[in-house]
Amino acid sequence: LSPCREQPIFSTRAHVFQIDPATKRNWIPAGKHALTVSYFYDATRNVYRIISIGGAKAIINSTVTPNMTFTKTSQKFGQWADSRANTVYGLGFASEQHLTQFAEKFQEVKEAARLAREKSQDGGELTSPALGLSTHQVPPSPLISTNGPPSDEKLFRSQSAEAPGPAERERLKKMLSEGSVGEVQWEAEFFALQDSNNKLASALREANAAAAQWRQQLEAQRAEAERLRQRVAELEAQAATEPTPVSEKEGPGQALEQLESLVQTKDQEIQTLKSQAGVPREAPDAVDRDETQQKVQDLETRNVELEHQLRVTERSLEEARAERERARAEVGRAAQLLDVRLFELSELREGLARLAEGAP
Repeated sequence: LSPCREQPIFSTRAHVFQIDPATKRNWIPAGKHALTVSYFYDATRNVYRIISIGGAKAIINSTVTPNMTFTKTSQKFGQWADSRANTVYGLGFASEQHLTQFAEKFQEVKEAARLAREKSQDGGELTSPALGLSTHQVPPSPLISTNGPPSDEKLFRSQSAEAPGPAERERLKKMLSEGSVGEVQWEAEFFALQDSNNKLASALREANAAAAQWRQQLEAQRAEAERLRQRVAELEAQAATEPTPVSEKEGPGQALEQLESLVQTKDQEIQTLKSQAGVPREAPDAVDRDETQQKVQDLETRNVELEHQLRVTERSLEEARAERERARAEVGRAAQLLDVRLFELSELREGLARLAEGAP
């Protein structure tokens, strides 16, 4: 840029984008940081350009023509199409005020370029594009300096080359609309990603809290399961050490039958002896009678003892049965509770595994 030919008339800073030439929908950023974007006026050729330098190359080198339109697509983003560069430029500003200032300068420069083109086509005398045309008495633009008028032939040749045809205008309109759609989609995707990021962060915090709670529950369940295992082992040891009142081979029913048959046998012997004692005999012997009575008394005493032993045995058997049933019921309840705890531990382990797989 030669200082004698072009002079900056307005500068600002913005993030520079260009439309993707392949898709015509997505924006490609020119860099990670904001760049200086300036309006330049070439007094020799009577043209206005928007220029932005990034490093050692020109990111934007767009000549402003009357056919161009700067469109605000959001509060901080604007764009325009350049037919010469065959692209669409986009600028992202830090505030809405900077965007408004740039749009106003764009309109002023575009109007000055339009007046210069009209005057060059009419063949009138052009004093300065920044100050207006002497024939039409156009009021001067306050931000554009003058360095002398160029020749009418050069101005006409420059401006006529910039006028696009109907097909070119349709293509520019399509590029501009696609760029607007791409900007809206980009903003929507940005906000969607931001919302998704917030939701993921909240879900991660909730998952961490739930994982801590599940770890506490897991420790409590493990302690409870260990206590139940010890209780079951104690009950099994107690059941193994308790003496069996009746042998497993004979069974309690067979022992009762034996006792009852023994009692019946003794009753029959008593009845037989009584009947023998009651029958009159010729010249009974006193000694025999006394022995018989003594035997009867002994048998009755033995019968009473056997009946008492039978009742004691029956009570012992019932108590043993009841104790065994209680032990079995307690072992069953402990086994069921242990199964429930083990099932809960399995579900908790699966939940922790799913959480670990889903966590980023």
